Amino acid sequence: MFFKPESPHHKRYTNVPHLTLFGTPLKRVETFKYLGHWVTEDLNDNQDIERERRSLAVRCNMLARRFAKCTDEAKITLFKAYCQSFYTCSLWVDFTQRAYSDLRVQYNNAFRVLMGLPRFCSASAMFAEAHVDGFAAIMRKRCAAHLRRMRDSPNSILRALADRWDSPMLARWIRLHAVR
Repeated sequence: MFFKPESPHHKRYTNVPHLTLFGTPLKRVETFKYLGHWVTEDLNDNQDIERERRSLAVRCNMLARRFAKCTDEAKITLFKAYCQSFYTCSLWVDFTQRAYSDLRVQYNNAFRVLMGLPRFCSASAMFAEAHVDGFAAIMRKRCAAHLRRMRDSPNSILRALADRWDSPMLARWIRLHAVR
């Protein structure tokens, strides 16, 4: 995969040689799934956020169908176990507000559907009443935990990346934790 430059002022690669690995030509791709995370040529995270949004919808619909007659306590436990993972969300640093908002809305609606709540009830109220973390709290916790693991890592490269002031992950952590 060749990554597009960050700005139009950078040199574009027009004549890239064909690459082979042990005589097998390597295919050029615009996107690649690596360890469950979608990497794109422009390093934008919208596609991975959409993957997570769809996955959340599937998981919640399955829970709502199979456990409709369970107690609220059981549903909340299932929601926390199956709908709050957001795999690789701590790596999201470049995305559109639309993609992120769509995931947040899906998270809120997933809880409403599972709990049988009205469509337009207050998200903050329903999470507070159920003692469940809202979307913003989940994102803050995941991002902070990831940054902490990087800083505590025995790997000096990871520690250096986590401590750089110009790190995209540190900038995301600051945006998530800043009071508006």
